[in-house]
Amino acid sequence: MPQKLRMNTAIATAVGDEMRSDPSVIMLGEDVAAAGGPFKTSEGLVAEFGPQRVRDTPISEMAFTGAAVGAASMGMRPVIEIMFIEFLGVALDQLSTQAAKFRYLSNGALSVPMVLRASVGTGTGFGSQHSQTLENWLSATPGLVVASPSDPQTAYGLTRAAIRHPDPVVLLEPRVLYGARAEVTTGDAGIVPLGRARVLRPGGAATLVTLGRTTSVALTAASELSTRGHEVEVIDLLTLVPWDIETVLASVRRTGRLVVVEDSPLSGGWGSEVIAAAVRIAFGDLKAAPFRITAPDVPVPYGKDLEARYAPQAEEIVRQIDVHLRTGEVPDPWWALEEVAS
Repeated sequence: MPQKLRMNTAIATAVGDEMRSDPSVIMLGEDVAAAGGPFKTSEGLVAEFGPQRVRDTPISEMAFTGAAVGAASMGMRPVIEIMFIEFLGVALDQLSTQAAKFRYLSNGALSVPMVLRASVGTGTGFGSQHSQTLENWLSATPGLVVASPSDPQTAYGLTRAAIRHPDPVVLLEPRVLYGARAEVTTGDAGIVPLGRARVLRPGGAATLVTLGRTTSVALTAASELSTRGHEVEVIDLLTLVPWDIETVLASVRRTGRLVVVEDSPLSGGWGSEVIAAAVRIAFGDLKAAPFRITAPDVPVPYGKDLEARYAPQAEEIVRQIDVHLRTGEVPDPWWALEEVAS
């Protein structure tokens, strides 16, 4: 039976379900045991599984990420938590140079079935050093799987799929959604496969590709666009590496238009890869130039109103897509319009 869970509880439930079924699953991180996780994503686990399997670590991401790489290569399935994705910077070598390369360097003799979870994104007022998404730190590293849930069900399902995966998986968890509550199907029926997108809303006017926090925002925008006579198709990518190119391109071939919404700056965003693939493979099906709706190339502001303006919101998505569908042109982002106006 489905149960109503907040997203943070869904994550803890997923880890607990895997720990019950597989004694090789362990959890490491700062405050993940006694405190139940800084965002309560491991609450209750140490009480059930004990401090040998759910371990508080020193404040050293390099150390516990390296420990996880070693444990995984020796047959364990560690789940580690990076409190804020920015803190991964001091441990990138362990992840991108070690974990992602062991299978290749060992000619398949070693694998690293570890999961690195990290909170990401705007919406909680943590400022420029704790509010980035930083997918581009990870998506260009062969050997890593990168995914991002968009609600409690996908948080549960992707977490379980990630723990079962034979290679390293990074889960980018939108921090602003930890408190979101929804019905969650648990057990094997609730597992969400890695590498597969989902079509959340059908439509023929345009294909709208989203990830993480932008999924719910895009759905709100799609509802408003519907009142204006524009039925857009909303695709939640879920897995960024490898992304579901078949589902996206099948939609683009039906709609002839592609818009990507990213919770990250314009430069170096993951949406560029999606658009490049669409132009390369489905150019003849496009009715107009694809484009991206992103944040500007500035640090995430601290003030609540400025932070909300920085990240793509439903109103901006509606404005840009409405202009695009009426004129066929690629609209300017809000900051370009304000620069011209000033």
